[in-house]
Amino acid sequence: MPDRAAIPESLRLQLAAFRRDLWRVKVMEAVAAGLIGLLFSFLLVYGLDRIWPTPGWARLLILLVGVSLFAGFAPYWLHRWVWRRRREEQLARLIARRFPGLGDRLLGVIELQDQVGNEDVLSSRLREAAMEAVAAETGKRDLVEALPEQMHRRWSVAAVVLALLAVLVLGLTPRAGFNALRRWLLPLSDTERYTFSKLVDAPDYLAVPFGEAFSVSLRLSENSEQRPALAVGRLGGQAELEAALDGDGYDFVFPGQQDPGVIRFKVGDLRHELRVEPVMRPAVERVRAVVRPPEYLEIPERTVDVGSGVVSAVAGSMVGMRFDMTRALESGGYGPTRQLVGQGGVDEPGGHEPMEGELEIEGATARTTMLEVGGEPFELPVFWKDRLGLDGESGFSVRLDIVSDAAPACYLQGIDRQVVMLPEETLEFELLAEDDFGVRSMGLEWSGEFTRPTDEAAAEGSQEIRKGGSERRRLLEPAMFSPKVLGISPQKILLRGYVEDYLPERGRVYSKPVVVYVLTRDEHAQLLKNQFDRQITELEDLARRELNLLDENRRLEKLDGEELQDEAGRSRLKQQENEEKESERRMEELTEKMEELMKDAVRNGDIDKKTMKKMAESLKSMQELSSEDLPEVRGKLGESQEESNTKEKSKEDVSEAVEKQQEAVEKMREAIEQANDANRRFEAGTFINRLRKAADEEKGVVSALKEQFVRVLGVEKSAMDPADERGLSEVTGQQSDTASDVRWIQEDLGNYYARTEDETFKDVMEQMRESQVDLGLEEVRMKLMSNHSFEAAEEAMKWGDKLAEWAGLLEGEKGESGGGGGDGNGAPNSEDQDFEFMLRVMKMIQQEQDLRSRTRALEQMKRQHAVDQAEGGAR
Repeated sequence: MPDRAAIPESLRLQLAAFRRDLWRVKVMEAVAAGLIGLLFSFLLVYGLDRIWPTPGWARLLILLVGVSLFAGFAPYWLHRWVWRRRREEQLARLIARRFPGLGDRLLGVIELQDQVGNEDVLSSRLREAAMEAVAAETGKRDLVEALPEQMHRRWSVAAVVLALLAVLVLGLTPRAGFNALRRWLLPLSDTERYTFSKLVDAPDYLAVPFGEAFSVSLRLSENSEQRPALAVGRLGGQAELEAALDGDGYDFVFPGQQDPGVIRFKVGDLRHELRVEPVMRPAVERVRAVVRPPEYLEIPERTVDVGSGVVSAVAGSMVGMRFDMTRALESGGYGPTRQLVGQGGVDEPGGHEPMEGELEIEGATARTTMLEVGGEPFELPVFWKDRLGLDGESGFSVRLDIVSDAAPACYLQGIDRQVVMLPEETLEFELLAEDDFGVRSMGLEWSGEFTRPTDEAAAEGSQEIRKGGSERRRLLEPAMFSPKVLGISPQKILLRGYVEDYLPERGRVYSKPVVVYVLTRDEHAQLLKNQFDRQITELEDLARRELNLLDENRRLEKLDGEELQDEAGRSRLKQQENEEKESERRMEELTEKMEELMKDAVRNGDIDKKTMKKMAESLKSMQELSSEDLPEVRGKLGESQEESNTKEKSKEDVSEAVEKQQEAVEKMREAIEQANDANRRFEAGTFINRLRKAADEEKGVVSALKEQFVRVLGVEKSAMDPADERGLSEVTGQQSDTASDVRWIQEDLGNYYARTEDETFKDVMEQMRESQVDLGLEEVRMKLMSNHSFEAAEEAMKWGDKLAEWAGLLEGEKGESGGGGGDGNGAPNSEDQDFEFMLRVMKMIQQEQDLRSRTRALEQMKRQHAVDQAEGGAR
């Protein structure tokens, strides 16, 4: 087998030179492309970071693309142009792209060197000659021209330019450059983007008030390399807002929002996103106050709701506020407090020391410290911020009104302002005490005053009815006042209720006084006589009224039945019926008064039985009139108006009404006659009482002077002790009143005798005139004025005895006239005995009632005494 023919050396050297040129160019291109990819991706990250915070995924993608040019494209390029262009035939094909003919001949020569055959088929000389011819032709050509398009110079320039840019970036902005290099090399790291504009503590989330305009402030850092004159912010798709640089920051004001959104800020190369969420401001759900009243009130600490925003506390209290919020709080405070004056809360300087402090925060609950309440109302401003950074509503405050510890009040209920009574009677009423901060105790207090001179001491005392407590703001208790139980003799009593509260040094607060006249039996009888006079007058008025009604009914009786049934007749009948109804009502009231008078007369005991019997007869007639006679008259007048009546029936009813009314009028006359008869006897009895009263007053003058003899005898009035001088003046005034009363007694005796012609009363009247008692009593008064006390006392004693003697004469006559009756021989008849028995029964019942009332009064005193002893033992 012939040897392989080698291509000419010159041709081989040309192909080797071509291969070296090809490899050099393509390797340079691969290196340049790789550098371009790396440098461009770095510069791209740097550039993007200047515009926006390039996300990690984008930086990773850029890095992968840049590295792929170096780690992917370069190997591919080398494989294509170096590895696949290392043999002669590969180079020949490449040359054929530029010089097709030459390339084909070179490819043929390269193939000839590998052909084998015998000399007959393949001539070695001819093969060598062909190779030499191709080598010669190749030598005439510059194979460099056959190289593919050469990009190494341009790519190298691009790589150099990019390298210079990278060096320039790192040199001029090293912080930004190395930051971009780090973010490029480590795309998934948390390396923060470097910006020339830097903010301090820029928030990423902000809770804003729902529906309210809100502001956002951005502050530049001290080491910020750029300080743009303007910054831009945009919320969602809304219009951009610009903010000028003011100092070191930018202040944006955005309109109110109702939906969450993102604000994108542009500050130079800095891009910042802020997520905003509209939420309601933190509000107060509930306000409570812990009120600790002053110690003297003995009221425990209490918690009250403050829904109205106003707390009322007594001066000297300690008050702490508690606020329940809608969200957890971060911070808060209160104050400074502001003094308020008047209903409108007008500020007034001075008089109030402002208080302020921090709220004690515990989740959604905030508390103030305990604040001392002075004497003036004040306003407590409160402010807070929640954990989202939202402030509470502005202007929120709580008003603290100062309640003064007002004086308590006391009332006597169920009792008249003036009362007359006998000593053995008992007043029953209710005692009411009220205080805004608790009643300590309540009771009765009384002070007496004699209406005539006496050596007795006037009554004075008090009785605690009920103890209260700090929580008892209202006490209502039954109370009793019994002069006999309390040892009070007849006199004028000023009765008051009292109440005490817990305020130190206030003392008792009193009710309006009730004037109680505790009367002797003589004075009581005189009072009953005056009441009886008024009731007789009312009965006489009522009788005259009934006579007038009778006259009108008689006019109606004269009408025929048809006239009675027409409209005018019915109207007159109706009017008469109504008038009769009014008479019936008035008679019932008068009967009730008479019944009360009868009970009082029985209680008195000194009114003779004959007078009582006449009063009882008059009362019985009045009871029959109110319950039977007058209702019958009214009933007949009503029947006469019935629609179903015939003419005859109407006339008959009117006639019966007139007949019944005549009987009623007659009974009224009898009642008046009986009452006048009783009144005459009553009046006779009052002369006895009046004379006795005058005698007692004269003896009282003597007693009062005896008590003063040692101090006033022989002393000029100007040298007297003021108390003795006042006492002497009071005795003189009483003597003047007694002298006047005796003159009236004389005149009334004359009038009584003129009506009754009673000889005993005439004798007494003549004796009084002959004795000139009125001048004698006046002489006693003159001696008292001159301080001739001893002489005045002797004269007063004489006239007192004389007045008592005259009263005895009248009393003897009254007893004689009152003891007779019945059959005329002095023996009492059965009717008198029955009435006397009835009086005794009534007297026993009243005595039993009085005894029961006094027993209750004693039990009241006993209970209070037991309470006082128990409290004394506890102390």
